[in-house]
Amino acid sequence: MIAIQVEELTKKFNDFTAVDNISFEIEEGEIFGLLGPNGAGKTTTISMLSTMLTPASGKAEVNGHDIIRDQDGVRKSIGIVFQDQSLDEELTAFENMDFHGRLYRIPKKIRLERIKELLELVGLHERKDDLVKTFSGGMRRRLEIARGLLHHPKVLFLDEPTLGLDPQTRNHLWTYIENLNREMKITIIITTHYMDEADRLCDRIAIIDLGKIIAMDTPENLKNEIGGDVITIRTPDIEKAKACLQAPWIEKFDQYDGFFKIGLHNAEEHISGIVTMLVGNNVNITSLSVRKPTLEDVFLHFTGKTIREHEADSKERLRMMHKVGRH
Repeated sequence: MIAIQVEELTKKFNDFTAVDNISFEIEEGEIFGLLGPNGAGKTTTISMLSTMLTPASGKAEVNGHDIIRDQDGVRKSIGIVFQDQSLDEELTAFENMDFHGRLYRIPKKIRLERIKELLELVGLHERKDDLVKTFSGGMRRRLEIARGLLHHPKVLFLDEPTLGLDPQTRNHLWTYIENLNREMKITIIITTHYMDEADRLCDRIAIIDLGKIIAMDTPENLKNEIGGDVITIRTPDIEKAKACLQAPWIEKFDQYDGFFKIGLHNAEEHISGIVTMLVGNNVNITSLSVRKPTLEDVFLHFTGKTIREHEADSKERLRMMHKVGRH
């Protein structure tokens, strides 16, 4: 069964197109990732799907509810954890949950049962009477997720759920998300720019950049699409190296930031041949490594840049837009 259906959805802010004619479907119970750099259009997409923004064109349904014609139906069937914290720090964990439940008019008996159940699920029941301002960043994220589930939504939106968290806390939160999906059969949409997060959590991924979806599949299929192995070589003689590496078993080249990558199968059989060709042509090799493809390689393959380079470009575009706006 389809939980979310998106057709040619577009959002513009004046002359800037934040989301550009995107289409996709998400199955019920799926963990679906929108992967891309900051400014790619991920948050704008889920803001439209959660009815906080109105699209310029296109259409979408969430649990069978049209995001324009049936906004109340959409809002009743979703939970959302925002990128920025939205908890009341002067209230306890229980009070934050209780207030949310009252807004959704959940009867008291059911509300208390669900609060207890969810706080236990995210490991915060022992801290239910503590003020949120005493919580760590990871504890606050877990509380926000619990609060978003209080009204039993069919779909949960997580907008950069681990942003700013340390690696250990991120791993713990991933485990909670996986358990939620497995135990509650809830459909989860995650926006992230962390490659490892998308790779571990998501059943399928849509890579989004400059408002467009440029690739969509399972993480494994996306990685397999660009070749079996990746050899990364650092050299000051990149053009000379590329010119002399012309073997038929080399499937592709990608170049960035003083490195170049070779995509091929059975890399261990060809390492000695590559080194021989480079050394024989007086190419200075600074470093060489071999590994399986990652989603970072996938992103580089489809965009020609790393996700960090795209984020730097996004910051520069924003800086120029602000500069122009002041004149």
